[in-house]
Amino acid sequence: MTTIFRARGDLLDAVRVDLERRHPFAAERVGFLLCRAGRLSDDGLLILAASYDPIADDDYLPDDSVGAMMGPAAIRKAMQRAYAAGAGNISLFHVHMHGHSGLPGFSRVDVTEGKKFVPDFFNVAPRMPHGIIVLSHDYAIGLCWRGQRQEPTLIDRFTHVGAPMRMWEGKR
Repeated sequence: MTTIFRARGDLLDAVRVDLERRHPFAAERVGFLLCRAGRLSDDGLLILAASYDPIADDDYLPDDSVGAMMGPAAIRKAMQRAYAAGAGNISLFHVHMHGHSGLPGFSRVDVTEGKKFVPDFFNVAPRMPHGIIVLSHDYAIGLCWRGQRQEPTLIDRFTHVGAPMRMWEGKR
């Protein structure tokens, strides 16, 4: 079962610009990619990033133990936008950035917190995959949940669509 994540280069550029903005107190920014998904012939998934939804400044919570802590309003708003955009046919992928070049990795917090909030996305789109993405300046890595009670799997391949088109394996 292969999982492929594709995004337009201009969309990824815009996401990176937003995620690099300073926040009044959080050490980093986070947001959500709203995606479409389809099945591949090997029971794999193709996930297509369609748009980006940044988290509003007032939806961050002060918390020095992490780079950014989003409050429950941030997750609720993202789920509402995803539902309004596709009536249960939109995948949500939480996204943030590690500020370096090369393939990023997940921190312990990335995985632990993702396992807490990503299953909630299935409440608005139960048949769609959801997950988390970590960007670097030039690559990405991701985890994808195929069901609310399933363990996440690494996204196998990323494609940056545009000139020049780039593809890379999503595994470290």
